[in-house]
Amino acid sequence: MIPFQLNDLILPCPPYCLISTHKISLMIKATNIQKFYGDLQVLKGVNLHIKKGEIVSIVGASGAGKTTLLQILGTLDVQTNKKDSMLAVNGIEVTALSDKNMAKFRNEHIGFIFQFHQLLPEFTALENVCIPAFIKKTNRNEAEKKARELLDFLGLSHRYDHKPNELSGGEQQRVAVARALINNPSIIFADEPSGNLDSESADTLHKLFFELRDKFGQTFVIVTHNQQLADLADRKLIMVDGRITNSKISRQIESAINP
Repeated sequence: MIPFQLNDLILPCPPYCLISTHKISLMIKATNIQKFYGDLQVLKGVNLHIKKGEIVSIVGASGAGKTTLLQILGTLDVQTNKKDSMLAVNGIEVTALSDKNMAKFRNEHIGFIFQFHQLLPEFTALENVCIPAFIKKTNRNEAEKKARELLDFLGLSHRYDHKPNELSGGEQQRVAVARALINNPSIIFADEPSGNLDSESADTLHKLFFELRDKFGQTFVIVTHNQQLADLADRKLIMVDGRITNSKISRQIESAINP
């Protein structure tokens, strides 16, 4: 049985446990996350919690383990030490799920934004946005209606029928953001989301994350080398050599706490 710590209270967390995020308002709770690739240990017992509605940035040098951690938190990969670790996302201990249920959970609860938009070149912007909804077996009319609403919100109402090669880099990434939002996910993971954009498009995207949090209430976890974006986040986690070594809250929150 793995201990689950909340403040000074230690609660037993058996396999397949359900942790009530309604009571503790946590979107992610991770304990002792380790990852090995052969003899190379990339993550060395990472512990973290992320609250619902929080925007958290993860920074560190290349090779520090940021993307590996993001992939595990986002259920795209699994920790090596599943038996003596714990990962709960939106109240569900995800490593206890079968592959089929894990895929269903990922589709319904998690959105992803990558450095390279990963749009399918043969489909239009509208069709790309709809793909996760179609996987969820959402009715086509309902999916396309939601996709149009998202594209409209993102300033792309004139780009419904354009394919990726007909869009600018910033437009491509906004289509990717709409795709990440189509299933109303609880949390969005972004891996260097502005790394392939010019400074103006990057600034627009950074502001967009906060607008989306305010409008839709999503939690964001963002791996970035962009210090401006990292510092804008509610909290910045600093990784060094496979460990989170520091956590800094934003100046805005610090000012609110200590006026």
